[in-house]
Amino acid sequence: MSKSLLIVHSSARQNRSHTRDLARIFAETWTASGGGSITERDVGLTPPGIINEDWIAAVFTSPEELTDDQRALLAESNALIEEIKAADVIALGAPMYNYSMPAALKAWFDLIARVGVTFSFDLARGDVPIEPILTGKKLVVLSSRGEFGFAPGGERAHLNGLDPALAASAHYLGADALEMETVAIEYEEFKDARWETSLAAAQTRTAELAGVLAAE
Repeated sequence: MSKSLLIVHSSARQNRSHTRDLARIFAETWTASGGGSITERDVGLTPPGIINEDWIAAVFTSPEELTDDQRALLAESNALIEEIKAADVIALGAPMYNYSMPAALKAWFDLIARVGVTFSFDLARGDVPIEPILTGKKLVVLSSRGEFGFAPGGERAHLNGLDPALAASAHYLGADALEMETVAIEYEEFKDARWETSLAAAQTRTAELAGVLAAE
């Protein structure tokens, strides 16, 4: 059975977006390599709602006691989670904004991090009470950074608030952070030979990953 792919776009740009270009390469290679259905969720152009006190109260209300208003509050979250459940591979288009993730992508994570739905919480486990409920997903991050040196050991590694946050949240998606693949274009603001090299390498790596994951 062919695998399914979920692409989540979070770039605020509809045009001239490097992460959208990488996502297009991923999708095209995925299909050409025998991959299955593709679902695309664009939180960059259509941001999800922001959680508030009423939403939190609904999350912690047992399903049989939910009011109609509470069910309506959770409808978007439920739809997003169903997309994740249906996917074998999740590709996040995640540009680095101000050294972290776009606000729309953070809002998406807030809506899909649901106790009893995407993770369980049990103090009987001691100091590690959280366990993922979803498992077996592969996570690919397609990113673009204006500067450079954000990888471990790089000169700006200490400023990288994006990659650690995505790794920390991978379990909500049913993915293993240790297996998360990150493809990043750097030097975007410099537009020099280093940027051209980084861009070409990212495009090649994106196609390679799509081909491998579609065929697995």
